Amino acid sequence: MSAGAPHEDDEAGAARRRAQEERLRRVWDNPKGWRYWTAVNNTEVGLWYTAMAFAFMLFAGVLALMMRVQLAVPDNDFLSADLFNQAFTLHGTVMMFLFAVPVFEAVAITILPQMLGARDLPFPRLSAFGFWCFVIGGVFVCGSIFFGAAPDTGWFMYPPLSTDHEYAGIGADIWLLGLSFIEVASIAAAVELIVGVLKCRPPGMRINLTPLYGWYVLVVAGMILFAFPPLIAGDILFELERMFDWPFFDPARGGDPILWQHLFWIFGHPEVYIIFLPAIALLAMIVPTFAQRPIIGYSWIVLAAVGTGFLSFGLWVHHMFTTGLPSISLGFFSAASEAVAIPTGVQIFVFLATLLAGRVVSSVPMLFAGGALAIFVIGGLTGVMVALAPFDWQAHDTYFVVAHLHYTLIGGMLFPTFAGLYYFYPMIGGRMLSERLGRIGFWLMFVGFNVAFFPMHLSGLRGMPRRVFTYPEELGLTVLNMVSTVGAFVFAAGVLVIVWAVVRPKGGEPYARRNPWNAGTLEWLIEMPGENWGVRSVPIIESRYPLWEQENLMRDVDAGLYYLPDAEEGRRETLVTSVLDGKPIQCLRVPGPAYVTIVAAAALGSVFIFMTYKWWLAALAGGIVATAAILYWLWTGTAEIPEKPEKDIGRGVSLPLYVSGPRSVGWWAMFITMVGDGTALASLLFGYFFYWTVHPDFTDAAAGPGTAWPSAAVALTAAAWAAMLAARALNRRGRAGTMRLALLAAMALAVLGAAAGLAGPWTHGMQPTTHTYPAIVWTLVIWIAVHGAVGVVMQAYCVARSLAGRLTREHDIDLENVVLYWHFMLVSAVLTFATVGFFPLAT
Repeated sequence: MSAGAPHEDDEAGAARRRAQEERLRRVWDNPKGWRYWTAVNNTEVGLWYTAMAFAFMLFAGVLALMMRVQLAVPDNDFLSADLFNQAFTLHGTVMMFLFAVPVFEAVAITILPQMLGARDLPFPRLSAFGFWCFVIGGVFVCGSIFFGAAPDTGWFMYPPLSTDHEYAGIGADIWLLGLSFIEVASIAAAVELIVGVLKCRPPGMRINLTPLYGWYVLVVAGMILFAFPPLIAGDILFELERMFDWPFFDPARGGDPILWQHLFWIFGHPEVYIIFLPAIALLAMIVPTFAQRPIIGYSWIVLAAVGTGFLSFGLWVHHMFTTGLPSISLGFFSAASEAVAIPTGVQIFVFLATLLAGRVVSSVPMLFAGGALAIFVIGGLTGVMVALAPFDWQAHDTYFVVAHLHYTLIGGMLFPTFAGLYYFYPMIGGRMLSERLGRIGFWLMFVGFNVAFFPMHLSGLRGMPRRVFTYPEELGLTVLNMVSTVGAFVFAAGVLVIVWAVVRPKGGEPYARRNPWNAGTLEWLIEMPGENWGVRSVPIIESRYPLWEQENLMRDVDAGLYYLPDAEEGRRETLVTSVLDGKPIQCLRVPGPAYVTIVAAAALGSVFIFMTYKWWLAALAGGIVATAAILYWLWTGTAEIPEKPEKDIGRGVSLPLYVSGPRSVGWWAMFITMVGDGTALASLLFGYFFYWTVHPDFTDAAAGPGTAWPSAAVALTAAAWAAMLAARALNRRGRAGTMRLALLAAMALAVLGAAAGLAGPWTHGMQPTTHTYPAIVWTLVIWIAVHGAVGVVMQAYCVARSLAGRLTREHDIDLENVVLYWHFMLVSAVLTFATVGFFPLAT
């Protein structure tokens, strides 16, 4: 008997592990049939997101080839001027807004959970919602060209052309409202990714052990929170002028088109690094793998990434050197533009040092990585040139800038993305991509790209202007343009070869071996083919390259010897850890497949689409449906009271199933969202002070809102905030009835505060169509009133949750999050009403 005991134990252990795996497989399985599209697994949503982003890229590529055919010879009539302008505008728009940024978010959603050893990101339904917003908005914007209604004033949408209804037509509204909707998806993904990196790392993974990709995701998602809101604020001002004739960009009524350029490029130049840094993040994972050694200078590259993100917000004006700015501004922003080369160079030298110190393994990903570095360095050198104001005055709006832009973006983003595609495809598809097709595709792309874009430096310096649909033969640019066109088609052929390598049938090919590149990071724990659960058990991490440095880690993870090896309650679960030291603090239950994300995205999308055509009642109906869907989503999918307070997650550790306040992922999501929202308010306030700066008589143009009503608005908002604090204190003492009364009082005070804010400009007869001053005042007070209305909905939600027994003394995450919102609301109200009510007195 004693001799047979170990064998029986092995059999019993194997049977137990098989049972655990079956429960995990059942819990994390995707829906079947048409219900498959309700899935929220990061593996599925990320795959959809990536595929759709590449589809939009191919669409934009076709538009680019059409433009190159038009420009191949002088005085060509292949495209009309109008169709060329539409193709040009959509090409830039799609590449920037529907490919470059979304593909980063798509890839991050796909690989980040595996890289962090997590079962999923903390808000899977938010990821799915963002994807459907992206699809609906993208199809709406791209489809407009087939009806002759595409935007045609450039992807930067400069006024006054784009505010002229006769010239711009409905295309400008499609651009503004369609992209505003798409930005919802980008900000939703940014919130998901930041919380994921900060709160869902595996136990033991201290912040200084985070994979470099995680650091880059954190930096870039943070940049999105500060870069996208200024564009949203600009879109609001732009659409108010187009729809209601509020004169924000009309100089005759105190407006200024330069404000749009400021708001657009406050977004637009950080966006270049929002595009560039995620691609560098892919190289930061690929280079150590094929050098077969840890990255040299981990701390340096993290600091360089943070420094690049920070400096990128201080150099937007180098896009505006020719607009007549003061010399001191030119000098400051020129210096800032040069300074960003320092952290960028640090990252490149770190990669080179790692490759020199290791033994480089030849592969397709390394080919694309090497090509990326070579092309990007050329783009960086020309970037140093255009950062100098005297040179920029000569090269501005010529094809020299077109060449610089594409060398930077294609070298800095597209080539690394294709490197990442080849590198991570086995993790996603379970099979290797063709080495032969990869090498053919690379050389076609590399040669074709340089043939296409290098001559544009010369054509630009010889006087070829940007954004023209034809040119006379007398300019002597025929040969250069024909060479660029031939190169563009060679480059496109290379892209198609890679596309074929991805989409060709592979059913007869064997699965790749596990960890086929012999990488050192956690994402390669995945089995071939991978399971929907990500990792069999959540490991304890002690190093930056655990597969290289932690002996038997893969075996122990597969054996279920770490955390969450089972799903005995039939629920999807992942771990939440502390921000700095990666200590487990919660077993988080994440929601599964749902229709509500699709319904919410479709309803919200209908609001933006109907507003484009000024179908106000239909837009209102869509808004009501979207609000109802989001409230249902929150009611059924968040802050669930568990059947027990704690859960044994394995290895003798028990964690709570419910936490609130700063320990919870929901609190962090609210805080991060408010940071982005506050940036949008700051951008509107920037507009107010911009007008005051450029127009000395700005506040004299009309009667102001006075001080009484703004003071009353601040006092009432502060009282609503105080009532929220009282409600939280009462709830903590278990006084549910009194807590509800405090919430109702807060609702009433919030409504009165919003009404007082609106009463200021209303009672003083401020007409927003007459001058920019009353228009910007109305915009600011309406902004606060809308946020007050959202706060009232939140308060009512808390009352309903309390009455339903879903908000209690111990389970108060909804109340904690709403109190956090009202902290933000009070700060916003004070800043806004101090500006509109008291600033005119100071001037």
